[in-house]
Amino acid sequence: MNYDVAIIGCGVTGAAIAYELSKYNLRTVVLEAENDVASGTTKANSGIIHAGYDPKPGTLMARLNRTGNHEAHEICKKLDVKVSWCGSFVCAFDENDDKTVRKLYERGLENQIPELEILNADAVHSLEKNLSEKVTSALYAKTAGVVSPWELALAFAEVAVLNQVELKRNFFVSKISKIEKEKCNPQYNSAYSITSKNGETVNASFVINAAGVYADDIHSLVAKPQYEIKPSRGQYYLLDHEAKDLVSHVIFQCPSNGTKGILVSPTCHGNIIVGPDAVSTEKDDLSVTKEGLSQVAALAKKSVPSINLGLSIRNFSGVRANSNIDDFIIEEVPEAKGFIDFAGIKSPGLSAACAMGSEALSLLEKAGLHIESKKTFIDERHHIRFAELTPEEKEKLTKENPAYGRVICRCETITEGEIIAALNSPIKPVSVDGIKRRTNAGMGRCQGGFCSPRVIDLLIKSGIPPEQITQDKNGSYIIMEAL
Repeated sequence: MNYDVAIIGCGVTGAAIAYELSKYNLRTVVLEAENDVASGTTKANSGIIHAGYDPKPGTLMARLNRTGNHEAHEICKKLDVKVSWCGSFVCAFDENDDKTVRKLYERGLENQIPELEILNADAVHSLEKNLSEKVTSALYAKTAGVVSPWELALAFAEVAVLNQVELKRNFFVSKISKIEKEKCNPQYNSAYSITSKNGETVNASFVINAAGVYADDIHSLVAKPQYEIKPSRGQYYLLDHEAKDLVSHVIFQCPSNGTKGILVSPTCHGNIIVGPDAVSTEKDDLSVTKEGLSQVAALAKKSVPSINLGLSIRNFSGVRANSNIDDFIIEEVPEAKGFIDFAGIKSPGLSAACAMGSEALSLLEKAGLHIESKKTFIDERHHIRFAELTPEEKEKLTKENPAYGRVICRCETITEGEIIAALNSPIKPVSVDGIKRRTNAGMGRCQGGFCSPRVIDLLIKSGIPPEQITQDKNGSYIIMEAL
């Protein structure tokens, strides 16, 4: 199959690029190695949309963080993505930290970040009563927020698919070959043949490498290594809704050792998230360790001494695509015309996501891609969140569709109607966690202990054979045939 553009990877970066390209008369395909979108770093991070004071001025990080934060307001609204613009604090605990806060403030001004303010101790504690008494000052960034990262990626990808972008899941890229000029689209001078480990092949005139922690491996299939991904694992606590009033802003400590430090933050779903640490690791290492969690706990209590980590309902980890270059790597590869890297997308990658599409389009045009806007383009997405409806709206909906009156997930009040809608969405989930990412079923206190069997039943009724249902990624089978 021949395409104009192939995007390798459907995390939030690849999905954002697919969304932007779906506005044009292009044949675009997204190649995702896993059985669902948002299955890598996107599903396991802090969910913060940073204000943009932290990146070094003049970098891609600084520019795209600022633009991405600004554009997220409109995009999250029209694509119906949960977001809360709660603001953030960077807390100081001594004179050295006070100086760091001042430097971050000045850097933020240089990065043209609006609504920054340095607060004294009294002002900080008036806004966050549970912060440590040892906090001496804080940088207050009003434009920071929290978002559901997997929902943002899903929204981008679903709208792209609605606008005729093709998504190929379980397409693990194993080989990329240049195609002879004579066999290319006559409009362009080069093209690539991309082969999966299962032998499936697609051809594309242009390729976007958005493969996350595997971006350097994909790059090396077409050119000599120019950078190295050095993955870093971060571990978290997720606290029950009972802890929701602990803090109302994202609480950072002063950054050190190349990280933004341990945070204590509300989520857009009403939980509190705590973490992460930063440990050099392998690309597929999602382990959680006693030592790592103990370090996270100790540092979190520095900010919020009263935090009750006994309210944790889940521990998890995510791997970041850190690289040996202190910036995003976004460029056409010199030795491979038409092949564009979006690599090293570490923090603030999520914050920059809403700007990635236009960045990719600009680079593709410079590389020679011809674009023409579509006359018709679906640029919205809506879904029902039953728990957030008024009593009158709930009554009306359940009369119209009784499935919305049957609660499947008690912890989060997720109904059968919402799960059926997810199963009929543009990108059908194939796993229990795929349902969780689309509806929040299983995200609550019992972590699916009550609702998982009923979710499995609905997956079976949707046409998935019982023995093929997984918890999440391929191989995590739940039901086994009797021996």
